[in-house]
Amino acid sequence: MLVCRSKGLLQRLLSPGSNTSSRDYKVAVVGASGGIGQPLSLLLKQNSLVSELSIHDMRNIKGVEADLSHICTSVQTNAYEDQQLEDCLAAADVVVVPAGLPRKPGMTRDQLFEANAGVALRVARAVSESCPGALLAFVTNPINSIVPIAAELLKSKNSYDPRRLFGITTLDVVRARTFVGDFLNVNPAKVDLPVIGGHAGKTILPIFSQCCPSFQCQLEDIRRLTHRIQEAGTEVVNAKDGAGSATLSMAYAAARFVNSLLRGLSGEPDVMECAYVGYKSPCLPFFATPLMLSAKGVEQNLGLPHLDDFERESLEQMLPELEQSIQKGVVYAKEKMEKEECQQECQK
Repeated sequence: MLVCRSKGLLQRLLSPGSNTSSRDYKVAVVGASGGIGQPLSLLLKQNSLVSELSIHDMRNIKGVEADLSHICTSVQTNAYEDQQLEDCLAAADVVVVPAGLPRKPGMTRDQLFEANAGVALRVARAVSESCPGALLAFVTNPINSIVPIAAELLKSKNSYDPRRLFGITTLDVVRARTFVGDFLNVNPAKVDLPVIGGHAGKTILPIFSQCCPSFQCQLEDIRRLTHRIQEAGTEVVNAKDGAGSATLSMAYAAARFVNSLLRGLSGEPDVMECAYVGYKSPCLPFFATPLMLSAKGVEQNLGLPHLDDFERESLEQMLPELEQSIQKGVVYAKEKMEKEECQQECQK
């Protein structure tokens, strides 16, 4: 009897969403052999809402699949190599994308953009062909530009539904909860506060005025914690001293967000997460806000929470930078697609 109870406890610990017996969903991970992709795939292999886990990468993906396949859960794993992206995504319910280069010490946002922008185009094109109804969630940075790039490609294929395209900003929420929990000496899992805006530097705006438990501290404390949340990625990059960026915490955050998407798909009510979307976004065409999730993807954009004076000032200061990042993504996508069209015309 003790053995059975221990086994049941272990299964609950390893199975997010285990309050439901449904195991109907196919999740595809693009970039699954990378520093984020591997731990993300590990976490999804344990998710009770996933029946099939399809993983893709340009190299070493067969080894990752062999490793995952030895884990004693009933989630079926299938690996796909570089030229098999469309096959990997076929009939997927959720596509999550950690593919691309990580940040390195001294790397500018422009350099990161040039390295990863093509990922958004390729994946969005494959989604439009293989699973146009899937929920598509990007981890690939810079999120502020990557999501607009994907949106433009999907629009060109008549496959764009703004309720089903996401930039995963959950790591900002996870960090905010952790840092506030440490500051208040409370369990971070009991902390709740929204983080809005974008997913880079000062475009990340934690809303301390809406924190639960109430954050009754000096403005200087709020400024310091806000800055740490905004620069937490750099903190990890520097700490790893050239060996990579945030991988484990990002994988945890992405797995949590995917789990919330699956809970919404399964019909669970009141599933809420912050994410960067283009559906009824306030302020700009793309903006991270609290969202209510459902089988539609975004059921409701809850918009801007109430802001205090410091938060309103911070919002006004970050909007030009975020708008510029959005526009950069849109321009890049349109130029690339126009160039491809010209090349196709020339080949006729």
